[in-house]
Amino acid sequence: MFTDRFSYTGQPMRVIFGHGLTPLGEEVRALGISRAVVICTPDRRPLAQMVTDTVGAAAVGILAEAVMHVPAEVVDRCERQSRNLGCDGYIPVGGGSAIGLAKALALRTGAPIIAVPTTYAGSEMTPVWGITEDRVKRTGRDPVVLPRAVVYDPTLTTGLPATVSVASGMNAIAHAVEGLYAPDRSPIVSLMAREGARAMAAALPRLVHHPCDHSARGEALYGAWLCGTVLGATTMSLHHKLCHVLGGTFNLPHAQTHAIVLPHVLAFNAPFAPEMVTALTGVFGDGDPWTALWQLQKSLPMPLSLADLGLQETDFPEVIRQVTANPYHNPHPISRDDIHSLLARAWAGHPPDPATTITDSNRVLISKERS
Repeated sequence: MFTDRFSYTGQPMRVIFGHGLTPLGEEVRALGISRAVVICTPDRRPLAQMVTDTVGAAAVGILAEAVMHVPAEVVDRCERQSRNLGCDGYIPVGGGSAIGLAKALALRTGAPIIAVPTTYAGSEMTPVWGITEDRVKRTGRDPVVLPRAVVYDPTLTTGLPATVSVASGMNAIAHAVEGLYAPDRSPIVSLMAREGARAMAAALPRLVHHPCDHSARGEALYGAWLCGTVLGATTMSLHHKLCHVLGGTFNLPHAQTHAIVLPHVLAFNAPFAPEMVTALTGVFGDGDPWTALWQLQKSLPMPLSLADLGLQETDFPEVIRQVTANPYHNPHPISRDDIHSLLARAWAGHPPDPATTITDSNRVLISKERS
């Protein structure tokens, strides 16, 4: 039983789950939006047009300019364009890139967001924003960027390639895992984290083998919803810090980076986060959670090494410098040697191993805590 004092604040938003975009027009009217701008990546313009047609006269334009990591120059350009259109609301359709751009614009303009996610990253459930400038990704929290409503439609995700589905789903699982050892976690967050990770891990193999299985797609969106809610309610830790550096500075693909780093950070933190280990045992398969997760990843169409994404060994010193210079909270104290060992395994695609990422001083500490 959880006996520690805790607090939990529910996020003020509506979530609509089902088949079809009919609820989208109702949400636009409910929020009093009369000049909505639809946001997407360049390749998702046909879907954005479908959303525009659904909203009707209340949609005044499409900005198909979203890209990974939300570059500041893109935000600047899209802010000017949306202001010229008299925009009073944003409707991002797609994944984290589209939703991230909408958040950056809402941060500057205050206009509300209605999100239509078509991937599983869960960004739509958080008040977290991120903008990359001069190869450094800045992040923050502000309630103005939290979507006022989210419309989940599993049928919109059936065209998502298996590789993108898997990477996106693993990104969502990363949010849940970090929520299980966050300093501001609560029993409610922990329940959502375990259930979100379970749902996503169960859905991914099914949708890989049966891409048009609406039940599997629905379970994945359900998992994304829960995992994203966990991220929105808790503090980010080492995993997200590493991924922000790898993405913002080295332009590694966002979801794939999260997926590859995840089992290694899970293993690294395991000796200092026993509640996390207990919660995740059995969720990904038999054995310890980090090995079971890595084995699950091996069975799915996704890269397993940071080298495959383009990171060079010569990049390690800069990654280590940034991560240790301004570290996020983490249950396991970190050192430069720790980060190097973790990076080296993730870079080479080796299986995660907590023994290789525990310094001698930490081994002494762990032995004292266990005795």
